[in-house]
Amino acid sequence: MSAYAIAHLQEAAPHGEIAEYIERITDTFTPYGGRFLVHGAQHEVKEGSWPGHVVVIGFPSLAQAREWWGSDAYQKIAPLRSRHIQGDIVLVPGVADGYDATATARVLRESLPARQPA
Repeated sequence: MSAYAIAHLQEAAPHGEIAEYIERITDTFTPYGGRFLVHGAQHEVKEGSWPGHVVVIGFPSLAQAREWWGSDAYQKIAPLRSRHIQGDIVLVPGVADGYDATATARVLRESLPARQPA
């Protein structure tokens, strides 16, 4: 099942280390089947606020995403970004083929307290 590394990164002043990080990151995730799905794109905020930038890297599996994150190659360049850009980064599995949200809703409904007659 696919997995994703999703980053919500805050605005940052231009810096040479950020440019170096961007130049080098692709080589760190390619061996794990990773590829950019979102990078450097403008996003539209439809609800709430979402300042900064969104980056999404897709992987064939959560195991491969975790291996990339923990790899020596990535950990070596991560400080080039983290010294200059604050943000939140998560690894998340995708849904299985054939996923049906109504099944999730059914489980949720079954967990709700029974309605009392008025």
